[in-house]
Amino acid sequence: MSNIPDGLRYAKSHEWLRPESDGTVTVGITDYAQSSLGDITYVQVPKVGATFQAGEVFGVVESVKAASDLYAPVAGTVVAVNAALDAAPETVNRAPYTDGWMMRLKPADPAAAAGLLDAAAYAQVIG
Repeated sequence: MSNIPDGLRYAKSHEWLRPESDGTVTVGITDYAQSSLGDITYVQVPKVGATFQAGEVFGVVESVKAASDLYAPVAGTVVAVNAALDAAPETVNRAPYTDGWMMRLKPADPAAAAGLLDAAAYAQVIG
């Protein structure tokens, strides 16, 4: 059974979003996604300042099994990326909800996260 923390919002494409106290949101991939991919060998994150629409590809994660696009769960502008993933992409396997985060966005619409799935709804999506 995958770890699905309460308090986060989830996209059907297996990204999670955590609202931060400064109005930004932190984004990464779920435990289910990293487990499905297997050992992650590379993570491509966007550049700070890039802007994305909800559902737009913001990066790629590669594993020993496959490469998978990463999708922005909400529209916004990148304000930070997790540069540590360059040297240690396996962090996403080990700690997908903490040290394995991928980017922080300033959302175009602060209320947009409310339209994503809660933990119970995401659990239904992954069965």
